[in-house]
Amino acid sequence: MKQTSRAVRIPSLRKKKEQGEKITMLTASNSWMARMLAETGDVDILLVGDSLGMVELGYDSTIPVTLDDMVRHTRAVRNGAPNALVVADLPFLTYTSDTDALRSAARLMQEGGANAVKLEGGAPLVQTVRRLVDAGVPVMGHLGLLPQSVHQLGGYRQQATAPEEQEALVADALALEAAGAFSIVVECIPQEAARLVTETCKIPTIGIGAGPFCDGQGLVTHDMLGLSGSSPPSFAKRFAELEATISEATRAFAQEVRGGEFPKAAGAAK
Repeated sequence: MKQTSRAVRIPSLRKKKEQGEKITMLTASNSWMARMLAETGDVDILLVGDSLGMVELGYDSTIPVTLDDMVRHTRAVRNGAPNALVVADLPFLTYTSDTDALRSAARLMQEGGANAVKLEGGAPLVQTVRRLVDAGVPVMGHLGLLPQSVHQLGGYRQQATAPEEQEALVADALALEAAGAFSIVVECIPQEAARLVTETCKIPTIGIGAGPFCDGQGLVTHDMLGLSGSSPPSFAKRFAELEATISEATRAFAQEVRGGEFPKAAGAAK
């Protein structure tokens, strides 16, 4: 087991950027997945993303995910990975005011055991980010494709494709940095836009479908492992095909039970 103390992990992310060392982030939504990811020692951030609504709860978007859902899954991740840096998403409509944001973050940290929270949006949320940071809550920003705003955006499609949109993206990133965010996720934007944000900001950028020029990369673990039940996004790479492995093991179990091979009778030859 190679878990390290979570107390030094957030400051170390900026040091990684300064030294040109890539940051790794994967989602986790239950204790066994968190334990396995953390025990590798190779994942810098475990993100309890509201994407769990789709990969764990069967929703078609992140919108139905509640704060209670996030607290429950964050606690499970913390139980499985007690020393990991755990960042939890603030779900839809739980940070529409500073007061709501503080209450929501308090639950995720006090009940869920999160080290930090992530919220979606740019300039309109600067005051909220600053208020959270002033209260002692580490905040990760999220720009580009905002899954909680998918209905406004017209679907899951690439953002910041026009020059003026990229200028606004950089301005939002700088505003989040000035408000105290310790890093920013940039999702589903052109790689040159991601490069511009990364080179402009002093805090780390973590790309999700944003090309190779970010300070780190993140993926939904279910997509990475071939457990998502459908084709992953075009930018995601499957590093394993575990659905096939699970199906094969299930069929083998059923066949042995039906054939009387499992379990063996006490004292029978193995």
